Amino acid sequence: MFLKWFTGLLLIAQPVNQPDTLTVNQQGKTIAEVNRLQFTVPVPGFPLVDDTKFLQFVEQLDRLSYKAPINAKINDHGGILPGEVGYRLNKALFKENFYTYFFGKGSSKIDVPEVNIYPKVDTELLAHIKTQQIGQYITYFNSNNKSRSNNIELASKALDSHVVFPGETFSFNQVVGIRTIAKGYMRAPIIVRGELSEGVGGGICQVSSTLFNAVDRAGLKIVQRYSHSKRVPYVPSGRDATVSWYGPDFQFRNQYNQPILIRAKRYGGSMMVKLYSSDVINMKTKKVPNAPTNLPEEIHIEQNVHLSNPSR
Repeated sequence: MFLKWFTGLLLIAQPVNQPDTLTVNQQGKTIAEVNRLQFTVPVPGFPLVDDTKFLQFVEQLDRLSYKAPINAKINDHGGILPGEVGYRLNKALFKENFYTYFFGKGSSKIDVPEVNIYPKVDTELLAHIKTQQIGQYITYFNSNNKSRSNNIELASKALDSHVVFPGETFSFNQVVGIRTIAKGYMRAPIIVRGELSEGVGGGICQVSSTLFNAVDRAGLKIVQRYSHSKRVPYVPSGRDATVSWYGPDFQFRNQYNQPILIRAKRYGGSMMVKLYSSDVINMKTKKVPNAPTNLPEEIHIEQNVHLSNPSR
């Protein structure tokens, strides 16, 4: 499998210094150069396309030319930032163009035929579902702890403006993504009243726990939630939701008749999650206790502690 993929990659990546070259361009840039001989089945008398090599070429070209759409978002002032249309290779049209080149003569150039991919969340949808607040929760932390504050802010930004459609199941790990140094997450090796918060992404569980309480308060269906082995100080006992990229996840399902908008933001030493929807949503809220406002004692530990958990 790897050999086939590597062969296909070489097919695209290496320039072809032969006559009868096909040059594939996208938005003014050359992304592939190949020659018809690379795709020809050695059958006497009549040229045939090697389907295996052609399909490898198309799949690699599709990856190279792909641009993901960007959903619309709400900015810090409550305004809506429009999304961006993405695109991918129109395989059927490219095949027609390629066959015209293959069974013709001489060199040729093709501009990548693109298919638009529209964002799932647009400005109209956001304007419709940001009207009514259906849930809110706030937790607190020591803002002087720069590593933990940084990690909480990054995870909050990943959550902010995410929309959960009716019947859809939300996954914290899927939406926030893996917590790595390359993405800006920092090591946060501290003990907070008995809770060891270690590794890259320390503090993330405060974000997931804040989200859980806002979601539960809005009456949404909890699908998956795990508590820490010890009580954590930033939420009432039993009201936490631990997450780890290689372990527990927090998931909930939107059983309501309208999409749910998640707003998540760090304000100094507080973490806030608000949930919104349209004014025609059919829902039933729950009573959830507020988080404690007193800051827990933090005990810093050695930086060379074994850091095995990618998020806590």
